[in-house]
Amino acid sequence: MGALVAGGLPMLARTAAEGTAGVAARVRPPRFRDAWFPITDFGAVDDGTTDCTRAIDAAIRACHAAGGGHVLVPAGRWATGAIHLLSRVDLHVDRGATLLFNTDPAAYLPVVLTRWQGVEAYNYSPLIYAHGQRDIAVTGQGVLDAQGDNGHWWFWVGSGQYGWKPGMPNQRADWAALERMGVEGVPVGQRVFGAGHYLRPSFIQPYACRNVLIEGVTLRHSPMWNVHPVLCRNVTVRDVSVESLGPNGDGCDPDSCQDVVIQRTRFATHDDCIAIKSGRDEDGRRVGVPSKNILVEDCVFTSGGGAVAIGSEMSGGVSDVVARRLRLPHDASLDEASVAWILSIKSTSTRGGYIRNVRVTDVSCPAWTYVPFEVTYTYMGGAGGELYPDVSGITVRDWSVGGPCDYAYRIRGAQTAPVRDVRLTNLTFEHAAHAPVVENADVTTRHVTVRGA
Repeated sequence: MGALVAGGLPMLARTAAEGTAGVAARVRPPRFRDAWFPITDFGAVDDGTTDCTRAIDAAIRACHAAGGGHVLVPAGRWATGAIHLLSRVDLHVDRGATLLFNTDPAAYLPVVLTRWQGVEAYNYSPLIYAHGQRDIAVTGQGVLDAQGDNGHWWFWVGSGQYGWKPGMPNQRADWAALERMGVEGVPVGQRVFGAGHYLRPSFIQPYACRNVLIEGVTLRHSPMWNVHPVLCRNVTVRDVSVESLGPNGDGCDPDSCQDVVIQRTRFATHDDCIAIKSGRDEDGRRVGVPSKNILVEDCVFTSGGGAVAIGSEMSGGVSDVVARRLRLPHDASLDEASVAWILSIKSTSTRGGYIRNVRVTDVSCPAWTYVPFEVTYTYMGGAGGELYPDVSGITVRDWSVGGPCDYAYRIRGAQTAPVRDVRLTNLTFEHAAHAPVVENADVTTRHVTVRGA
């Protein structure tokens, strides 16, 4: 229940390094009044089965109407459906408290404006959602449990790995329809999914919000992406633990966001830990809002796809990203005790957009990785187009990769769109199985050691 400090004003950065200094100085969490609204005062019952959705909503509305403060979820097990935050409200989940989210999709209706894999639509509400609000937070030492598993949410992906069997519903037709709508420019108001459809919601999604804080909580078993700010400014994610081994269970995905700090967060995911995005193909270019001025520091990655990924949905552009002091330990207690990439820059020949001024430094990785650093324009087979991204200004420095990997790095541009100005300095890859691959790319190396050479 510690005090929080006031937010700062956003400002553009000139380079990744310069932008980091500016981001660290100006991104500040919102400040809240010292006023507390326990959900028990509004009828919530901590038996783990009584639906507390209305009680939590009433507490949020009362807090907002009073000028803001903290909605307190005390120790106990509290069942709920969708939670919608309002301006000047901190949802504080206290130590010993667990919010158990309903696995019935009807608990996340009516539909809300969201972005699903980079395309705008109306769909099930994210489990915790806010639209157009200022000064909002989810804090505390408690647990947010979405209760996703092979019997709830996850099988919608349509994979037997997650419980799907022939004859069961899945997302394939809905995703194909939404992707087509984005390509054809169907008005967003006509892209309505939700009931009778199978596009899984994100866990926490502030949409078009300003001054956002996610702090201290543990997120478990998300239906899909975990922390997914969209079109937000001044966002802080710190001291969070993400435990999400379900399909597409990305840890934190800033999506067309500016001025974002992700600190001291621990990721155990199946998909990317951090993935920086800005919309997909035509729809991403229509919205046209980049992600920029993003700082990642002092985070731990125990399992997942990329520790830090950029893309693949990045058609609005990504620039001025700094990640530093990253740790990828080997954790034998986990089922998936590895991260495939340290830095993954991934796109396709239809994305367009740009990725500029990315700097990843001070990495310790004793664990297995697939390819510690990769740039690809053919992610998920995404070839056949001619609209490549513009990728330039990538700095990778001071990495110690002690675990085995297939390739130390693999950087593949296109003849018509080479990767430009990649600088690799002070890197050690002790057990790479194959020599590095560089194709259609301008790469400068200095003090890079691969298998002792």
